[in-house]
Amino acid sequence: MTEEVRRSPFSALLAEWQLFLIPVALCLLGILTMHPFGQGSSLAPKQIVWLGVSLAGYFIITMLDMRFIRRTSVIITGYVILLGLLSLLLVAVHAVMGAKSWFDLGGFSLQPADPGKIIFIALIAKYFSRRHMEIGDFRHIIVSGAYAAAPILLLLLEPDLGTAAIFGAIWFGMVLVSGISKKHLFVVFACGLIALTALWFGGLHGYQRARIMTFINPAADIHGTGYNAYQATVAAGSGEILGKGIGYGTQSKLRFLPEYETDFIFAAFAEEWGFVGVALVLLLYGLLIARLLTIAQRSATNFDAFFTLGVAILIGAHVFIHAGINLGMLPVTGTTIPFMSYGGSHLVMEFAALGIVAALAREGRTVPKERAGQEFFS
Repeated sequence: MTEEVRRSPFSALLAEWQLFLIPVALCLLGILTMHPFGQGSSLAPKQIVWLGVSLAGYFIITMLDMRFIRRTSVIITGYVILLGLLSLLLVAVHAVMGAKSWFDLGGFSLQPADPGKIIFIALIAKYFSRRHMEIGDFRHIIVSGAYAAAPILLLLLEPDLGTAAIFGAIWFGMVLVSGISKKHLFVVFACGLIALTALWFGGLHGYQRARIMTFINPAADIHGTGYNAYQATVAAGSGEILGKGIGYGTQSKLRFLPEYETDFIFAAFAEEWGFVGVALVLLLYGLLIARLLTIAQRSATNFDAFFTLGVAILIGAHVFIHAGINLGMLPVTGTTIPFMSYGGSHLVMEFAALGIVAALAREGRTVPKERAGQEFFS
């Protein structure tokens, strides 16, 4: 048998078992946290169904030949569809809680930005991987920034500041790992500062500025704009070392903490599991990201490496922003945490991203690098 004969698709499952076992563990911890244990209706059964759908999607993707995702035509088509759907949200969807972020499809809702994160990672990965020898040219930072600016501006118009921040973090993180020079890094920081200043005076709504001011002075309005942040920090702090126990979180189960199944599930988890539980969760995320970094180092093509790094940055950015909000270290923006927060579209996207990484890693172990390079540039 030649070196090019593929292994069984199941080899990806065995070789990258961390990519599904760790997320499943995080999902189960999230399901335990969102279940009210007889103190009201539960979202846990629905989330279990979404977990099953997500795992099925993961297993199917790992068995497919995902090398087509490297093709420029596929990536550009996905990017155009993403921009089209984000634009359609602004004109065809009624605002829910002040934002136009979801398509209501009857039995479930779809947030286009969730699958759009995979498309965006693939786009930036393709751009930098084709130009890694020329990365010293600052124009590539400008062009990649323009690719990022289009979806970010549409997200800000919805408005969805949290998701826009995630897209910005993905772009910035991938710029950093692309090998940018220090002087160019300084220019990027300066441009970011200018963009944030312009956003403050011309892009943010009044309630969004109020949330940021509440972050600076949380006690200024704990019964108004600061309520969510205040309740989240109370919940997280009241867990102390060992927590109050599963199902005994008073802030969450008695509904003092709003949206505890989604935007504030980290605080609800910290209340019930305490510092020890938080350390366990952060360790699981750390192990998952470390595995992704290892896979990126061993990738067959630059695209595979950049895509895997992009997925690691996506997960890391979500965890950092969500935990920071829940601990009162960042302003409230309504951001989920991977695998733990309630919701179907983001959970399917997260497992799909890991499935693509596993599939590309499998192909990279079985296809000679010369041929991988040919496929990569197609």
